Amino acid sequence: MERTATKILLNLSVPELAARYADSPCDGVGLMRSEFLALSVGTHPQKLLADGGADAFIDFFAANLSTVAKAFFPRPVMYRSLDLKSNEYAGLEGGDAFEAPESNPMLGFRGCSRYLHDTESFRLELRAVKHVIDSGLTNVGLMLPFVRFPAELEACRRMAGEEGLLENPGFQLWMMAEVPSNILLIDEFLPHVNGVSIGSNDLTQLVLGIDRDSHILADKFDAQDPAVLAGIELIVKACRRHGVPVSICGDAPSRLPGFIDQLIEFGLTSISVSADMLEATIEEVASAEARLGIAPRNSETDR
Repeated sequence: MERTATKILLNLSVPELAARYADSPCDGVGLMRSEFLALSVGTHPQKLLADGGADAFIDFFAANLSTVAKAFFPRPVMYRSLDLKSNEYAGLEGGDAFEAPESNPMLGFRGCSRYLHDTESFRLELRAVKHVIDSGLTNVGLMLPFVRFPAELEACRRMAGEEGLLENPGFQLWMMAEVPSNILLIDEFLPHVNGVSIGSNDLTQLVLGIDRDSHILADKFDAQDPAVLAGIELIVKACRRHGVPVSICGDAPSRLPGFIDQLIEFGLTSISVSADMLEATIEEVASAEARLGIAPRNSETDR
């Protein structure tokens, strides 16, 4: 398999699959989704807290994160904290008691805004991550989803510090870039993070104002629309100016012809894709870099 200058990472949802993919020619896990774990627990986090189940939550999340971190060690594993929407939380046991109905959950109570409202549930995740790192699996980082405001990112970072995560040498705190405010105020977000991962699905949806699940508008939902590309370019170039690594973890790069060429030209430092698209993505990235005259990394030490 060809080496590339751009790092190629995996998206992973089910921890049990880590062993299957650990030997693949990837640079680590760029997106470990946590939603599968919450659905496996089956109980709303606030109900768990009320019932004295905090330790069980931490142990369960830490055990599953450890499974992935061990499989890929020392390659990085970026754990994305929970980004269930209010209707999904309501479907968990006890959820009706804690979730108010929302007419548009996609734009509602989710991501960092939820963490600042329900701080104790968020701290359970932070403690699970800390437990894994303290066990010696120092390749685990934390990625925060749906960050609307620099101030809420700063507040979430402060909580991570209070839970001891920032004390670990080399700990990586990243943010997802998914909303237009991330484009317009990117320079105000960057001081609070070590990296940025662009979520192309939500970003496309919100830049174009198109419900990504709308069958009527499906032909207009395009991550290569000039407005979306302009936003991605602004994010990538700001990250490069500040020396901050920048990735993309939506499915668009692996399914849209020519998209990878554009991302590489912008200066993206990594791409995270599903396992079934890994080898094709590596080949396409290598071809794009060759066309642009970008030399590949020389060895495994360049990871």
